[in-house]
Amino acid sequence: MMAQQKILRRFAKWHIWLGWLIGVPILMWTVTGLIMVWQPIEYVRGNHLRAETPAIQTAQIALPTEDVGEVSGFTLQHQLDGPVWIVTREDGGRTRYSAQDGLRIGSVGKDEARLIAQATYTGAGSLDTLTQFADDEAPMDLRIWRPSWQASYSDGTHVYLDQITGEVLAVRSGWWRIFDFVWGLHIMDLQDRENTSHPILIIFAALSAIGSLLGCALMFRRRKARVKA
Repeated sequence: MMAQQKILRRFAKWHIWLGWLIGVPILMWTVTGLIMVWQPIEYVRGNHLRAETPAIQTAQIALPTEDVGEVSGFTLQHQLDGPVWIVTREDGGRTRYSAQDGLRIGSVGKDEARLIAQATYTGAGSLDTLTQFADDEAPMDLRIWRPSWQASYSDGTHVYLDQITGEVLAVRSGWWRIFDFVWGLHIMDLQDRENTSHPILIIFAALSAIGSLLGCALMFRRRKARVKA
């Protein structure tokens, strides 16, 4: 009996020390989790700020007229002047072709980027700036490593377009950036916000699990002692 009490006192001491150590991470996980579920994920992704894509009539679709080489994928999309093919080659290169006459379409200039962004964005803000980014300069709220255009609106929304193909890569609202920041806190990776398996997170998660198990064991033993009394 004395040995059991000694073990329980030791468990209680460990539980207290673990509580001080893991209290802040547990509170952070709870608060960040609450913020992340505060809005539906469709709202976070900016779906309410993005125009619906018209259906494509496939009756008279033309294939690319030139040899596209070794291809890993074809995508048919609707853009400003009608349907286009986005051809992805084995080497990772991407090319745009008109699906009306099969001819290659060049990369997206500033004027076309403005038109695509305006056709995509359905919010109340006005277009402030158009900024071009190289494939190794992706902004933090994009993190897709392609040459891109960023259309920045007065309400904080960013519409990102692929500079080569004209695809809409992402619509990022102010709420998305809040979500992205708290996600980084949640997984303890504020730099890249992608790594969900790193030593700091694993250690604190393991300590939290141990602290919870110790708390359950102490609660069970105390309840059992009260019943006997």
